[in-house]
Amino acid sequence: MKAFVADRADPQRLLREAAQKAGKDTFLSHSSKDNDIVAGAVLILSNHGARVYVDVGDERLPEKASTETAQILRDAVRAVSRFVLLVSPNSHGSSWIPWELGLADGQKGAHAVALFPAVEYVHETAWTEREYLGLYARIVWGPLQGYDESVWMVFNYQANTATELSRWLRGY
Repeated sequence: MKAFVADRADPQRLLREAAQKAGKDTFLSHSSKDNDIVAGAVLILSNHGARVYVDVGDERLPEKASTETAQILRDAVRAVSRFVLLVSPNSHGSSWIPWELGLADGQKGAHAVALFPAVEYVHETAWTEREYLGLYARIVWGPLQGYDESVWMVFNYQANTATELSRWLRGY
């Protein structure tokens, strides 16, 4: 399978669709400082079968964060089967990311959570500075036994196992 479908998708259209709550199965958590790279993550996940929810552009959310914001996001996390955290150097400063991640882990378990590192170089590890991030599998691109080409996969570093991304998104 190719890295992603050669699709000239409009990033704004992708985000508008992802901000609609109905029928979503994957919550994409991210720092608001990373809004410029969210559409790329949505595209990769969508091309592997995910119906992604992101809060960028969700018209139900109030302009200023409040308890209403928290309730809407709690409901969105509860409604999905998979939780993906887009991790970047900006993640460290987010007040929402730890809350959303803890919520997802508590509701779904670590097996349903994956980190999607957004780094400039493959060997960058600074994003793992928060100790609890080491508990979760990571979405990575590379060779996977049984596949002729490199694929997007969910790699569990602790168990040294991997599952092709589309299979993980379907719950296998």
